[in-house]
Amino acid sequence: MVTLTARQSVILKCNMKASILLGNYEFYYGAGLFAKIAGVEVSLEFRPKELYDGIKEKLEEFKSGDERENYLAQLLKGYRPNDSYDGQMKELLAWGLSEEKMWQAH
Repeated sequence: MVTLTARQSVILKCNMKASILLGNYEFYYGAGLFAKIAGVEVSLEFRPKELYDGIKEKLEEFKSGDERENYLAQLLKGYRPNDSYDGQMKELLAWGLSEEKMWQAH
């Protein structure tokens, strides 16, 4: 349930271009989605700081014709992950990396 809520939250924020990321669950899904979009290689084993560092360079230079993708990059740039980590974050990262229904909250 936590994974579905985090996924839906990130998608709704990008569709509405509103709000900020509220925790590492949202960060992990968003980072996976961004890595897929931007072609960034990330490991499912990355802890929060490693994941942020793994996408940081691409975030800085990212520009897309899709406003939702640009907003996702903005959300991720503004987020600073904390040290908390659990297995659901790995699941969220994998979900973002393999997302088939991008931008659909249901």
